[in-house]
Amino acid sequence: MIRISKPIFTALLGAMLCAFVSVCQAQQVVDKMVATVNAGVKTDLITYSDLLWQLSLQPNTPLDNPTSADLNRALRLVIDQKLILQEAEKIPTIVPTQKEITDARDELARNFPSQSEFQQRLQRVGMTSEKLDEIIEQRLKMEKYLDFRFRNFVVISQKEVADYYGQVYTPRFRTRFPGRIVPTLEQVRDEIEQNLKEAKIESDTDAFLDTARERAEIVMLNAV
Repeated sequence: MIRISKPIFTALLGAMLCAFVSVCQAQQVVDKMVATVNAGVKTDLITYSDLLWQLSLQPNTPLDNPTSADLNRALRLVIDQKLILQEAEKIPTIVPTQKEITDARDELARNFPSQSEFQQRLQRVGMTSEKLDEIIEQRLKMEKYLDFRFRNFVVISQKEVADYYGQVYTPRFRTRFPGRIVPTLEQVRDEIEQNLKEAKIESDTDAFLDTARERAEIVMLNAV
């Protein structure tokens, strides 16, 4: 449930965090509160910096004068992340190791043309190494939670595999590779099972987020 903030609510939030200043490219940028998210566990504050940090970790996304569309897409992603993370934190055993954090950080950096460019993007939005590790740890918690909640319980039947092979895989293969022999079902069974599993997990996650958004208290404080 999304509501526009009331003055009294904004005043209370002001006590939590007024405005703070971060340095970005030698210029001072005043941060501002954008939204709060409460899924029944706690109230998380989303600031303008959170949106810039999200954009900075997305390859090929401009950081200079981000558009309202880019900022709102980032806002929706951060809201969803907060919703998942609040659920994940109910399970204290879902804690990434330092090695997992380091490996994930290295993998993230490889999505960019060079390590230097990756570091420059982080510096431009005022993201410290500690903050990056914190964000990566949160993402790993969310990933572990979704695996725990959905991946471990996904079952793909042989009929689903056969139907996908006949109705989707074969026609698609013939369109893309005319004249070539279509692989047999046995040759591509594992690939199809994996595709179907990922599709189910994505569908279940979307349904979970739809329900979470409806139940959560999401308060928009400032437009972006």
